[in-house]
Amino acid sequence: MEIKWYGHASFRITADDGTSIITDPYTPETAGYAPIDETADIVVISSGNDSFHCRADLIPGMPKVVNALELAQAGGEQVVAGISVRAIQAMEALDHRYHDPEQNALYRLTVDGLHIGHMGDVGNPLNAEQMAFFAGLDVLLALAGGHPTIALPDLYALIEQTRPRLVIPMHFRTLRWKPRNTFWIESFLSLFDDEQIDFACDTNVILDRAGLPASTRILVLAHAR
Repeated sequence: MEIKWYGHASFRITADDGTSIITDPYTPETAGYAPIDETADIVVISSGNDSFHCRADLIPGMPKVVNALELAQAGGEQVVAGISVRAIQAMEALDHRYHDPEQNALYRLTVDGLHIGHMGDVGNPLNAEQMAFFAGLDVLLALAGGHPTIALPDLYALIEQTRPRLVIPMHFRTLRWKPRNTFWIESFLSLFDDEQIDFACDTNVILDRAGLPASTRILVLAHAR
């Protein structure tokens, strides 16, 4: 399986059989990241009304679009092109500084037998049900930029309780990210020992179960340009 980070909360996950999933595509003009020009079989969005997370219409081809919030409201699980997608409702920060908070969803995918969790746009500490939803993850795609998403101490509590084998940070400030309302990656990395942190020095990583670490490690990807 390959995981590629485009920027913000958007990744391309490609299974060994070639099935591809793009998560939370953004609006290039407002996010600052390059347009996504790759096709996908599936696009998962954490809500349908946030232009930084919902632009499935910009993905080339005719992917199957899964709105994770609608999925969570309709039962919480769906199999699309052989990929299991599960979702649970969440909220933006209840003390959002820029607008009234809106609903979104956390979601998890099963790809090549690996369990991948995506934090959507959640802005609050996870409750017990949401914590349980992320139990047993192999990979956590983690909101690492602080407000208006989850505070870093609350993200650390999630990682400590659920202990995913690999954490890939997303949604933090970079030189391409136009808004200046999130932390640089150093704020998140300061929560961990240097020995726990790896830098891919690339936009993508190839994963399989045999190669996953025995205990939680942080892997920082470069965003695609």
